[in-house]
Amino acid sequence: RANIMTDEGIRYIAAALAAVPLFGVALALGRVFGDWLSAIGRNPGAADKMQGVGLLAFALTEAVGLLAIIVAFLILFAA
Repeated sequence: RANIMTDEGIRYIAAALAAVPLFGVALALGRVFGDWLSAIGRNPGAADKMQGVGLLAFALTEAVGLLAIIVAFLILFAA
């Protein structure tokens, strides 16, 4: 019998592909906080000014991750 890809199998593959950006988000968050702490370490006087920028970068990066996981769940459970 031939191996035929079922709709359920395709959904699992699509959900896995939709979750791939989560690896990029994890790397980006490490980079954002690493650079943010490095900048504060070099110039402690500007920590208050950099806090807003660092938190905004964190929020935008997390938004991409949340969007990716929502799309993956929609592919799995809403179809």
